[in-house]
Amino acid sequence: MEDKQFVVSARKYRPVTFDSVVGQSHITTTLKNAIRTNHLAQAFLFCGPRGVGKTTCARILAKTINCLRLDDHVEPCGECENCVAFQNNASLNVHELDAASNNSVEDIRNLIDQVRYPPQMGSKKVYIIDEVHMLSTSAFNAFLKTLEEPPSYAIFILATTEKHKILPTILSRCQIFDFNRIQIKDMADHLGRIANNEGIRAEYEALELIAQKADGGLRDALSMFDLNVTFSKDNALHYRDVLENLHILDYDYYFRMTDALLDGSVPATWLLFDEILRKGFDGHQFVVGLLEHLRNLMVCKDPATVQLLQVSASVQNRYLEQSARASLSFLLSALSLGSQCDINYKQAKQQRLHVEIALSKMAHLPAVLNLASLPSEPAADGEKKKPVESVSTPAEPKGAAPVAVPQPEAPAAPVTPPAPPVPRKPAVSSRLKATIDLNDFAETSEKETEVAEVVVRQNQEYTEEELHKAWHAFVEQRRQGGSMSEVVMLDRAFSVEKHVIQLGVDNPVQLELLNDLKTDLLTFLRTTLKNGQLQIHAFVLEQQVNRLPYTQSEKFSYMLEKNPAIQDLKNSLGLDFDW
Repeated sequence: MEDKQFVVSARKYRPVTFDSVVGQSHITTTLKNAIRTNHLAQAFLFCGPRGVGKTTCARILAKTINCLRLDDHVEPCGECENCVAFQNNASLNVHELDAASNNSVEDIRNLIDQVRYPPQMGSKKVYIIDEVHMLSTSAFNAFLKTLEEPPSYAIFILATTEKHKILPTILSRCQIFDFNRIQIKDMADHLGRIANNEGIRAEYEALELIAQKADGGLRDALSMFDLNVTFSKDNALHYRDVLENLHILDYDYYFRMTDALLDGSVPATWLLFDEILRKGFDGHQFVVGLLEHLRNLMVCKDPATVQLLQVSASVQNRYLEQSARASLSFLLSALSLGSQCDINYKQAKQQRLHVEIALSKMAHLPAVLNLASLPSEPAADGEKKKPVESVSTPAEPKGAAPVAVPQPEAPAAPVTPPAPPVPRKPAVSSRLKATIDLNDFAETSEKETEVAEVVVRQNQEYTEEELHKAWHAFVEQRRQGGSMSEVVMLDRAFSVEKHVIQLGVDNPVQLELLNDLKTDLLTFLRTTLKNGQLQIHAFVLEQQVNRLPYTQSEKFSYMLEKNPAIQDLKNSLGLDFDW
């Protein structure tokens, strides 16, 4: 007995009517109404991603308008002479051209020659040009006149995946239909109907997994469906088998990784990442998947956006549970760190270490956020809280604790309010209950360039001599510490006006070095002089370069400036400097 030939699902279940097209109701409804009211354009452009039904809809449209028994339902009967000829690929009224292999001017001329002859059977001749963006510019120009003024019986249907490559003159002559990516639910339901027809037992989670992997293309989904049916031994599709066969990282890994991040366990994140790598998954693929997982958790934060999750009900419940545990501040901070890891992954020399560093930063986020949300320490009952100088440092400083300086006794003179600080990026303090500046948290080197602001209730007056004395004391500290480059930069004259120290440096390198040192320097000066209004303004000194004399005339002028008597010598001897 001869075995029945196998036909792939993408061909076997290719739609033959408008109603059987999946996920493109806005297209099929418009085309059916155009046929019913006889408002068909003479040129169509079907554009969209691969595998969403562009060529299929073009064939259904061509078959429908040539059906001899067309009724009010606007669907081909499948029994008339034209429909039978179309099904057998023998219709003389439908011509398909693959522009990928027929993209020259000569191919378009042959097409134009065919357009001259009216249909022998039926009322319309339909020309379907697939991958039309592959036509050369000359071929497009040769096609323009026919496309703009075709015979009344000719209809052109152009299909492309790259609309932006088509000339604007072609676009202006076509009625454009944009095909959407097919939704996961529509695709999974369609695969379920095919599984029922084929007698295949399929878990709905497995079908959803195939639909997610297909990324909106039904043809890709049908190909993966056939692959997994062949892989299964009991003619059934199980979630675990599909997960292994398609080499997809399971949801469970991302849930476990997020739990470890929320617990602040760096070793747990590294061990889990090592397990993922040992299973053969790519590190970049994991980072992208983790970002999508964090995005889904953020979506679950608002009941109005939960519908954006395209997952099964059981997985959605897990997302809701974990989302309740993760704060929005943590999710935003982790997304920022993960995005930086994704962007720089390809350029990293040690890609595994690059991901591990990002995971370590994410694991420290809960502790940092908890510290930032702590309220300020209240004063004791019946006791007035004394003003304290507090240094507000950037997020995650190098182990430096806030500086606390006791205040002197209140003087008899009235208190002068402190000047407003120079505007800077807000730093994290114990008084703030908000999210962290993510870039500052990720790049601690930038945080060190910020100047600490000392909040002082009483600003004592100081003399310029006291300021210079405190300045030189700081320079001596640096000299003893062996920082000679800082000593060379600071051991110079400066001016002060309205509590602003004007310091000129020699070059941009010294300016950058001073920015790194400014926090320590200002803290020392403010604490020593007990004045929080002190600021430092640094600038690069203008270097005047004296051009050396080059020509004979310039050399003579230079010598003449030094000794004017040379002019008399030149005149008396009749000399000339140009020889």
